[in-house]
Amino acid sequence: MRIITLPDELNIDDSNHVQIFDYNSSKEITKQQITLNQNTISFLIHGSKEVYFNNSKIAIENSEFLVMKSGHCLMTEKLSEIKHYRSLLLFFSNEILLKIVQKNDLETLKKAEKKSIYSFQYNAFIKRFVTSLLDISKLSKKTREKMLEVKLEEIILYLSDKFGEGFLYSLIANSDNSTNKFTQTIESNKLNKLTLKELAFLCNMSVSSFKRQFEKQYSESPIKWFQNKRLEHSHYLINKEKKSSSEIYFDIGYENLSSFIQAYKAKYGITPKQHQLK
Repeated sequence: MRIITLPDELNIDDSNHVQIFDYNSSKEITKQQITLNQNTISFLIHGSKEVYFNNSKIAIENSEFLVMKSGHCLMTEKLSEIKHYRSLLLFFSNEILLKIVQKNDLETLKKAEKKSIYSFQYNAFIKRFVTSLLDISKLSKKTREKMLEVKLEEIILYLSDKFGEGFLYSLIANSDNSTNKFTQTIESNKLNKLTLKELAFLCNMSVSSFKRQFEKQYSESPIKWFQNKRLEHSHYLINKEKKSSSEIYFDIGYENLSSFIQAYKAKYGITPKQHQLK
């Protein structure tokens, strides 16, 4: 599966700091590798969406929308009941975001948790906002460019007032510390069923470089480390949550029940069922 770069590959006819695209599709995608060259607000209209970043994972239905920092992510899009997917995408640069922050004396709280993605619920205001964006998308290029900057300022001010300004710091904060980003990616996705290729993409690394960095950082191979973490989590689910092996083996990352039981016994010396009876 090739990497898709957005908004570059959407053939949007402008190079403004704020761009809009009404994305429609009748095809589902699973863990598509996406490079976002700009920050993005995805107003989901039809279907559902799941996104993995280096430090967070979010799944939403069309009652929610996403604010995403520029960078690498894995994206899954599922069709609605009418076999359709639609998302209105608002792209914007850090330059225009900083301009808005400075103009309105917004505080980017440095103590806020840095995440690459945030989800927010639709309300009456947001629904009206999305409708206005759709109307603006049909205007001339010159008018559209000017109005989109105003609309971006409007939504940033609204979200800051309604939900706090923590998300602004996440969008603006520099994430060039490669070691921190690497460990964030590993720790945030240790229970997610991602391949080494997908994890390497989130870290912006080749698979071979990822493996070398992993073994340097954790003194263990990625496959063995992730297996241990998932088995430890299965131990918790079996003993504390009273889950059965058949309920959890697939989510833990095993294709069949027998291989999970075998791996569990190799680690703990007894089967999951024997553990429950202790």
